[in-house]
Amino acid sequence: MSTTGTPKTVLITGTSSGIGLAAAVLAAQAGLRVVATMRDTTKAGPLLRAAAEAGVEELVQVKRLDVVDPASIDACLAEVLAEHGRLDAVVNNAGAGRVGTIEQDTVEDVRATMEVNFFGVVQVTRAAMPHLRASRGRLITVTSVGGVIGQPFNEAYCAAKFAVEGFMESLAPVAATAGVAVTLVEPGAVASEFVNTIGVDVPALLAAAGPYAPALETYVARTVTSFAGAQTPAEAAAPVIDALTADEPAFRVQTSDWAREFVGLKLTDLDGSAVQAMTGAWVG
Repeated sequence: MSTTGTPKTVLITGTSSGIGLAAAVLAAQAGLRVVATMRDTTKAGPLLRAAAEAGVEELVQVKRLDVVDPASIDACLAEVLAEHGRLDAVVNNAGAGRVGTIEQDTVEDVRATMEVNFFGVVQVTRAAMPHLRASRGRLITVTSVGGVIGQPFNEAYCAAKFAVEGFMESLAPVAATAGVAVTLVEPGAVASEFVNTIGVDVPALLAAAGPYAPALETYVARTVTSFAGAQTPAEAAAPVIDALTADEPAFRVQTSDWAREFVGLKLTDLDGSAVQAMTGAWVG
């Protein structure tokens, strides 16, 4: 998607922090007009400050969009089309974590996780596709290595990300017949506020874990260590910008060498034993 001439318009969800915020600023630096959306626009301060510091505030426009509210999605897209006349790309980035195991989670907990991480992507994609067809644009979705390898105490979250991966892998060849390129971006651990969106009181979770407490304690210790060496949001967002600007973007992109190695293990593990041995050690 060329950035020469009139700026192309890209809509990015979940831009109040983390990868979404970084992607919005980097996309504007690449010469794209960015519609940076978030559920609560009172949280736009960090994004607007970052855009101003980068000298691209004139290319960043904040709008409200709640991915679980179809009326919000439709209203936002209607404004984008009225103001800019076209939509050239969408980056599905909004999401939220969930730590727990099914014996102690409720079905409602699982449904809520699926609603944000999967059905939110579905709803934004469905609403945007006619406009992306018109512009022969790009559809980019930030998933996770957790959409390829299931991880302990992330059952609902990984289920949602697996669903996103399957949805987009199925959609991609169909969308391509209409000129829309589809890309999945798979980060590993990212040092961002995403970990705070899990909304978990770890001591309380451990206290309530019953027979799973030893495994959960081991998992939490391992996760804290992995996030200590995490990518920055800007590093994880860089492949999103590559997918927006490349002549022929790849369908699946990992954001680091570690993520590529991690995902690669699954793709060569036909009987699942290597993955089970690895993740089993996390709860050891």
